[in-house]
Amino acid sequence: MAYLVKFTATAPDKMTFPDKETRAACWAARDEYWACLEQHAPMHSSTSGQPEPKQCVALRKLYEKGCPGQWVKHFDRKRTFEQFKAKMAKGYEPLNEQQQQK
Repeated sequence: MAYLVKFTATAPDKMTFPDKETRAACWAARDEYWACLEQHAPMHSSTSGQPEPKQCVALRKLYEKGCPGQWVKHFDRKRTFEQFKAKMAKGYEPLNEQQQQK
């Protein structure tokens, strides 16, 4: 027995690309938030679900309000990756004999 299902497609909301002033405001909000994190919690990772330092919560809200959601997600991942690269650039600690035997 075959079933006929009617799917109605709704038109997606039109996405608009932010203009120059909006992009500049977004980047400024991001930079202020990141500066706050550097000052109060340099190793904070927004992608790990860690709560922000209370000094930076208001700046985070401005950042999220001033930037498209996909941009916030991208910038958070970018910052986390930059932190990872900095750790790797410092070097690594080779395994000692006890760790190798585990």
